[in-house]
Amino acid sequence: MEPEPADVPIQDRRVRRSKAALIKATIMLVGERGTAAVPVSDIAEAANVSRPVVYQHFGDRDNLLLEAAIDLATRELLPGMADATGSLTRRDGALTLVKHFADHRAFYRAVLTSSCAFALNKSLTALLMPINRQLVQEVFGPALEPEAADDYAAFITGGGAALVNTWIIEGAEPLDPEAFADRLMRIPPFVNDLLRMPGTPQHHKEPVR
Repeated sequence: MEPEPADVPIQDRRVRRSKAALIKATIMLVGERGTAAVPVSDIAEAANVSRPVVYQHFGDRDNLLLEAAIDLATRELLPGMADATGSLTRRDGALTLVKHFADHRAFYRAVLTSSCAFALNKSLTALLMPINRQLVQEVFGPALEPEAADDYAAFITGGGAALVNTWIIEGAEPLDPEAFADRLMRIPPFVNDLLRMPGTPQHHKEPVR
């Protein structure tokens, strides 16, 4: 965890530290037990805080699970995706994505089969949309209308999320990120061909080769 700036009030520092401890404990316990139904009292004990502090910071266990998943993806997944989007190949980006979910499979599978699954999918989609929007704009160029770019990015993100979710939840042990990345890389050519089918409204130039 990064050190707190010196000018942050002591009370705010304590809140941040207790929230960080609860998120860390949630990821650890849910991953170890393979279920999202970890008692709040167990999470509080592992974080060395009182049970009421959990409700004070997060409201309920579902919100804590959601915040823990978003924190994990933001800290570990997004930086790797940003690096892959920069100088590496698109397959590298896909591999970065699936390796993250494979490494934390027990945690994500538990949350994706819990009552906060819909909220988690929505939040992860929001995190990944900008990356896929950038990819769409790189493929189709500046002539692509903004609304079309958003629609294409949403289509790719939503479809990819459905595949990844099924892989995380139902895939045979052990998960094979390399093989699954190859499966994901079969999708872009299909989408490209789909968008060029006769009768499809053209909101862009021909894709950049």
